[in-house]
Amino acid sequence: MSADNQTAVFLGDKVLAQAMTSDLEKVEGNWYFKESALIDRSKFTPSETHTHCGWKGDASYFNYTKDDGEVIKDIAWFYPTPMKGAEAVAGRVAFYVGKVPGLKIGVPSV
Repeated sequence: MSADNQTAVFLGDKVLAQAMTSDLEKVEGNWYFKESALIDRSKFTPSETHTHCGWKGDASYFNYTKDDGEVIKDIAWFYPTPMKGAEAVAGRVAFYVGKVPGLKIGVPSV
């Protein structure tokens, strides 16, 4: 993806997050969007899931509520307080592309 392009996260044809590609951080193959890039923040709610990464720290997760009311558990994760050396992911959200059916990253339509 070109640094001059917009990049978005789609669930089906619905855009969940969108930003300039140059504003994204790519870490371990995952694109991290600034939390402000979320299109409708009210649809993202805290999950009970928490995991630990040996170099990034403790991760928290978001569930997502679709327009029809279906809740997709753990669709995205973030590091509330990343460890030293992982500051690039602070304030950013990554999505479980490949684990959530219909979730993909691409270029939004104009």
